[in-house]
Amino acid sequence: MTMATHVRCGSFFSGQGEQASEDYTLSFGADGIITYAGPSAAAPAATAQDSVLDYSKLFVMPGLIDVHTHLAYGNAKTEEDIDLYQPMEFRALRALFFAQRVVAAGYTSICAPGDAGQISLSVRDSIAAGLFDGPRVTAAGRYLTTRQGLTDWYPSWIGAPDTSIGRLVASRDEAIEEIRVQVKNGVDCIKIAMDGFQTRPNGELVAAFNQDETTVMVEEAHRLGRKVVVHARGREATLYSARAGVDLIFHAYYLDDECLDAMLKSGSAIGPTMTFPRNIIDFTQPHERAATKGRIESTRREYEIACANLQKARKAGVPMMTGTDSGFAVTPYGEWHARELEIFVRDLGFTPAEALRCATAVTAGFLARGERVGVLEAGRLADFIAVDGSPLKNIAILQDKSRIRHVHIGGQRTQFADREYDPLLVTDRSWVNWSDLYTQARVKELRLLGGHLAAAE
Repeated sequence: MTMATHVRCGSFFSGQGEQASEDYTLSFGADGIITYAGPSAAAPAATAQDSVLDYSKLFVMPGLIDVHTHLAYGNAKTEEDIDLYQPMEFRALRALFFAQRVVAAGYTSICAPGDAGQISLSVRDSIAAGLFDGPRVTAAGRYLTTRQGLTDWYPSWIGAPDTSIGRLVASRDEAIEEIRVQVKNGVDCIKIAMDGFQTRPNGELVAAFNQDETTVMVEEAHRLGRKVVVHARGREATLYSARAGVDLIFHAYYLDDECLDAMLKSGSAIGPTMTFPRNIIDFTQPHERAATKGRIESTRREYEIACANLQKARKAGVPMMTGTDSGFAVTPYGEWHARELEIFVRDLGFTPAEALRCATAVTAGFLARGERVGVLEAGRLADFIAVDGSPLKNIAILQDKSRIRHVHIGGQRTQFADREYDPLLVTDRSWVNWSDLYTQARVKELRLLGGHLAAAE
């Protein structure tokens, strides 16, 4: 029986500092807890019962963390795909399958911030119980939302289905009760949909909850020992969230100086989630509805505003955490998680070392039991990856899954087969047969009937 494992590292990045160290050794016991991380010359000698891993030509660093991965979405193309067209039981099985794809990309921990039912909690618990291999999961329940809030997608005569990712609350008392129910069910954090759909005459988004309602929800969640994450693109939603002391604000694209002051006072962090809008801009095809409805151009304008404002937040010292909104067709699981780091460097002004710290030590600060991961040092869990090449020299190499040579969670090497699947059986269940309206004028424009219509005239 192996007593300890010693990893000979070519380059070693602990999750702290600016540089990688050369010729380091990482040692951990059978319990997966690190016992030594330092120069090989001072490392404990390996015994006959120990295992030695030769990663001397690889870059060893903490496992990456994505704080914005929706396990239950299934790479959805529509909101109906997310909420309606698969039973909850199937969604949970699908979520576990996709969680393993995230690990293959070098991500050993994730937060699932808002999913239907008990899906993410069940995936979390099944992995923690050792029934399946997968990432460490910090799980939220359904978003708390209100009329006009994110996830209140459907007409009022339909409402929010029980299978939806959103829980519509009609009063402060309902919101408090929902938080208590979710805590009883075992969530690690509470998700609040702070953005509404209404805009003021100047185009500013109106927050879905007012300041008093926001503060009451955050105080109750904190009283019960749970962190709070919010979706807040707009200035008002961002301001109310920061004033209330939420732990993590997703997006915050329209923040201003008042928002920054409130964040610095409360300690709220930002999870910019820039990969999602960047992928919309770069990948959406001209024939897709998102393009024809003008979403690409509006997203491009918002992206430019976000870059400018988030750079101000970085310079002001607001902590930034990495996440991608994975789970949509434009952000499939296991594909683009590390693009967020490239965006941090290219568009937000971070150095590669700063981006790596954000994706490890900083983002670990939001996770449940996050003090045990994110940094490779004695006493923490041996969650680490070995990369072919240095992300400090080229941060983009982390997007090349062939360069993620080894992934260890709790010291155990984890590897999954790249199993193919049919999206028509797994996700794409909405009953959509056509994406165009075939009037005579449109048919003529597309030349679908040759000269028949012209001849008829």
